[in-house]
Amino acid sequence: MDAWPDVAVPELPGRGLEPMITDTASRALAVAAPGQVARLYACGITPYDATHIGHAATFVAWDLLVRAWRDAGHEVRYVQNVTDVDDPLLERAARDHQDWRELADREIGLYRSDMTALRVIPPQHLIGAVEALPLIEQLNTRLGDRGALYDLDGDSYMSRAADPWFGMVSGLDTRAMTELAAENGGDPARPCKKDPLDPMVWLAARPGEPSWPSELGKGRPGWHVECAAIAGHYLGESFDVQAGGRDLIFPHHEMTASHARVAVGDAGGEVFARRYAHAGMVRLDGEKMSKSRGNLVFVSRLLADGLDPMAIRLAILAHHYRPDWDWSDVMVADAVDRLARWRSACAQAAAGGAAAAAGPLAAAEVTAAMRERLADDLDAPGALAAVDRWAAAAAGGQAAGSGPAVRTAVDALLGVAL
Repeated sequence: MDAWPDVAVPELPGRGLEPMITDTASRALAVAAPGQVARLYACGITPYDATHIGHAATFVAWDLLVRAWRDAGHEVRYVQNVTDVDDPLLERAARDHQDWRELADREIGLYRSDMTALRVIPPQHLIGAVEALPLIEQLNTRLGDRGALYDLDGDSYMSRAADPWFGMVSGLDTRAMTELAAENGGDPARPCKKDPLDPMVWLAARPGEPSWPSELGKGRPGWHVECAAIAGHYLGESFDVQAGGRDLIFPHHEMTASHARVAVGDAGGEVFARRYAHAGMVRLDGEKMSKSRGNLVFVSRLLADGLDPMAIRLAILAHHYRPDWDWSDVMVADAVDRLARWRSACAQAAAGGAAAAAGPLAAAEVTAAMRERLADDLDAPGALAAVDRWAAAAAGGQAAGSGPAVRTAVDALLGVAL
């Protein structure tokens, strides 16, 4: 499927620093991409209620990584999926008496327009689960050839016993994994499974639900195998970063990596992502923002109410991507004020004057500070603070002539149009 329009990102003088991220699997800060080509797979939306601020915060975080990689001289290959057939989507369509495909198409279109407004760089490949069915079939065939699949009343499961490295992403014990699986779409309590944590790779056709032919019988794909198949096809057996919200650590990212390892017969755990990056959850009134709670703040609603999309982006960037944080009216007001201060500073520092010679130096300093902060685990709040300091200096007449260069740097590195 088509992504949204590309974003023009200006090139800056010099080179940015090599981005480091906190890798969930190793619990350590590590170089995000050691090679010239940086490969990123980000888990996308299930299109039944998009795009809320939690989604936006996650994808803005990976947008920062893409921008930092490009600024450091990397060629970036970015793939994102859309889970356009799954239980939550079908349940929502049935509840609202809608065709599931029409619901998915409408929400995907809304997601595209929201990402465009927020100036998020699109992936080169935006792949839906339905269009990836041939890739999923190929992966399931490989799993079957390795003796890793078994049938349970027509549904097909992968045995986690086939993967000695199972658990290396999350680092959780069996009890914790079982609890999370039950909370996040798994079925550990289903009778007759060989292991409660065995993931389903193919769901046999149910009455009234969409289904497709397969060597495993007519049905539809499991959630985890979808991402394993798409990432492996477009990025190769091993790539740099698997990214998503913190709620995807287990079971989703654990299971996708496990599918990939078993499919290629890896004995050392070096298949799939080398690094795992996870964004925190966004709360409203102290509770996680989620569809099940009905406490969602939608980007489209904020835009319809007249909020500048750059203020929305700044409100998100005011928080580091990894911790959980709260959306609030006060935070939005702060972002609106910050945007106004920055734009005013750019206007004030646009002209020359007696202190114009200091302009290039001021611009170089703020650019270097932003680069340094973003290279350190995408420290967006630190980058914003550097621009704040420059804006205060510009308001005092101490950064004459630096406005255009700073505006360009903020655009390139933070994605904020001033």
